[in-house]
Amino acid sequence: MSTLICGSIAYDSIMVFHDRFRNHILPEQLHILNVSFFVPEMRREFGGCAGNIAYNLKLLGGEPLIMATVGDDATPYLDRLDALGLPRTHVTQVPGTFTAQAFITTDLDDNQITAFHPGAMIHSHVNTIGQTRGVTLGIVAPDGRDGMLEHSRQFAEAGIPFIFDPGQGLPMFSGSELLACLKLADYCTVNDYEARLLCERTGRSIESLSGEVKALIVTRGGEGSEIHTGGTRIDIPCAVPTRVEDPTGCGDAYRAGLLYGIDRGLDWDQTGRLASLMGAIKIASRGGQNHAPSRDEIAEAYRKAFGSTLW
Repeated sequence: MSTLICGSIAYDSIMVFHDRFRNHILPEQLHILNVSFFVPEMRREFGGCAGNIAYNLKLLGGEPLIMATVGDDATPYLDRLDALGLPRTHVTQVPGTFTAQAFITTDLDDNQITAFHPGAMIHSHVNTIGQTRGVTLGIVAPDGRDGMLEHSRQFAEAGIPFIFDPGQGLPMFSGSELLACLKLADYCTVNDYEARLLCERTGRSIESLSGEVKALIVTRGGEGSEIHTGGTRIDIPCAVPTRVEDPTGCGDAYRAGLLYGIDRGLDWDQTGRLASLMGAIKIASRGGQNHAPSRDEIAEAYRKAFGSTLW
């Protein structure tokens, strides 16, 4: 049975400025800012939350279905989905738009200036959960605002358990909207910053909010993660990566581990550790979809990291 992943598909254009922004941005001249950076190094990556989550879930042996909207320039991405064996039945091309894309410029101090164009993503609500068949689990990941609200409601109406993952889209929602999505969802996952914002917007503590779902997961980067479920907190250690190359997409890899564990009926400790491992595997390579361990290699990495086996 399939896992439906509602979220963005995007291109990431990443450029490297071989200097430091601070040498070219004068604080006393910010009111008339007009700068240009020469970037001789550039790469284009396949990204977006739905694309990244599906890619990682496929590595684990899951059956992901992507629900997303793309623009007229989506052919390279669609060809990639075909090559990876990821069905694009529910990927809708919106005429007259660009696929969502981020333009990221990084300097020698790893500071970043990013411009994000949502493009077709803001039309994500044209896709509906009722179009799908054979789905037993889902996730509402960062996407167009209307699409995230509609897909949360549609998952609940269809009786399909799902994870609410507001991510970087969280500031788009009021406290009442966030609380409504939590009440519809079966699970919720946020990072530590988003957890604080979620509490501020709703006026409730994480412990209180966790009572609205079967489990509320908070990731804390290198400090591991915590899973609030059934009135208890399970602390998940951080898997140690072989090297630290690029954090882009680590959260999406983590979420793929969550989806796999929930779908396969693993306990929360196993599910959290697998999710942690997937994030560690991803951080060792550049881009959100360039790591390619086999399922056996993932199993061996889990054994080395945690001293037990999953399959």
